[in-house]
Amino acid sequence: MKNSFLLLFALFSISAFGQQLIDSHQREIVFTSVNVVPMDSEKIITNSMVLVKDGKVIAIGKKLKYGKNALVIDGKGKYLIPGLAEMHAHVPPNENIESHKEVLFLFAANGITTIRGMLGHPKHLELRSMINSGEVFGPRFYTTGPSFNGLSVKTAERGASMVREQKAAGYDYLKLHPGLTKETFAAVSATAKKVGIPFAGHVSFGVGVWRAIDAGYSSIDHMDGFVEAMVPGIESMVEQQTGLFGMFVADKADVSVIPALMKDLKAKNIWVVPTQSLADRWFAANYTGDDFLKDPDSKYMDKKIVSQWIDTKTNLMANAQYDATKIEAFIKLRRKLIYECQQNGVGLLLGCDAPQIFNVPGFSTHNELKYLVDAGLTPYQALRTGTVNVAKYLNLSEAGTIKPGAVADLVLINGNPLTDITNTKKVEGVMVRGKWLSKSEIEAGLKKLEK
Repeated sequence: MKNSFLLLFALFSISAFGQQLIDSHQREIVFTSVNVVPMDSEKIITNSMVLVKDGKVIAIGKKLKYGKNALVIDGKGKYLIPGLAEMHAHVPPNENIESHKEVLFLFAANGITTIRGMLGHPKHLELRSMINSGEVFGPRFYTTGPSFNGLSVKTAERGASMVREQKAAGYDYLKLHPGLTKETFAAVSATAKKVGIPFAGHVSFGVGVWRAIDAGYSSIDHMDGFVEAMVPGIESMVEQQTGLFGMFVADKADVSVIPALMKDLKAKNIWVVPTQSLADRWFAANYTGDDFLKDPDSKYMDKKIVSQWIDTKTNLMANAQYDATKIEAFIKLRRKLIYECQQNGVGLLLGCDAPQIFNVPGFSTHNELKYLVDAGLTPYQALRTGTVNVAKYLNLSEAGTIKPGAVADLVLINGNPLTDITNTKKVEGVMVRGKWLSKSEIEAGLKKLEK
């Protein structure tokens, strides 16, 4: 692990790769003969040129003028999409910048040009500054602060003071975890509204999704609390009975509650980050540790971590309450909830919770796109969750689409994503803030991160 950190440091700091990133930002870059997926509507601009300079898209057209020193990228037969966002990412919550760089590269190499870190650490504030200044190459980074949970917030007063501390420190969001009570949650949410910092993440069992919606979550992640809200008599149950995200009581859910849930989510403008990959990989009986070990993506995770993930899955399936048939019904119910969000105008954001059980940073974001399509979204709708929707959520008018004036966060892929969403995995190159990362550089960087 230590050697891989050192190699990555060299990759980012002193290699020709790093120099080329700097140079590519200072010169014109032109994609030729490329099929553009602009994402402002469901269309493709075929066989076109895209001119980039100073981190912005300058022009799109059939014939564009550019200087003799421009970097020309042949896009013949390929597709150019806006950079993707991972809205439930994890950067190691520690002091080790080199471990942070490793995760950042895994995201960037997969065309993830924006991430929201969902378990913050003071070092992440420094990391964000280093990314913004160009000292560290990586996706645009939004960070939550350290977790608000039943252990860190034992009183309402402590909850309120933590909010003020994290606002003053400069975090972008507050991260809520399980264990908050009605009283501590009320203090956290009210203080957050007062000082002007959004909060997102889990919905504590003792709080419930209806109270969470009324309080004005910025985003509810994992669809936490959705299933429990549909179970009659949930008030008389304890959290251990219901299981994570209500998996053990989903068979009791009353789906007639879904319209009311969707109505309230939309009315309060609550965004949803489904992280369906957790359900399809961690919870489902038909995906095992052996399946993950056969996945080429697994080679980028430390063997000890993989072993821990396999043990966690084994322990879940050994739980006396675990019933494979009922869990499959739970997963189908989650898919229905995702589909209903899409159909009812509830904003969906792309996120998979990597690195988390059987989810590898960057790679698993593409898996999440496929799980969204499996839930009933079209490929175009799934792509919007990681492009247009994120730009709207972050209030960024120049992001999420490919158009003149847009930020040059771009991914060149080898296949039409509107006909087959899995084509987003076929990355040929990535541009982050106008800096070009070629396929050969991606492959070299990934090779150095193999465990």
